Amino acid sequence: MLNDLFQPMHLLIIGLVVVVFFGGKKLPELGKGLGEGLKGFKEGLKGVTDDAKNDAHIVTPAPADTNAASKETVAK
Repeated sequence: MLNDLFQPMHLLIIGLVVVVFFGGKKLPELGKGLGEGLKGFKEGLKGVTDDAKNDAHIVTPAPADTNAASKETVAK
């Protein structure tokens, strides 16, 4: 279904609609805004993946042995 979405004729029609809707003078501003948005999004994802990698290196202590506590209560 999505394979046929981006055929050359479809892209031409989408481009024509964008030019008519925004006008020729607004297209550079639109492109600049879109580029800055994508750049910010990629930087945000980079920060998230870096945080995840740093968190993966933190060693957490092993949980306490809960079986020992339950054995003591059963023995009493």
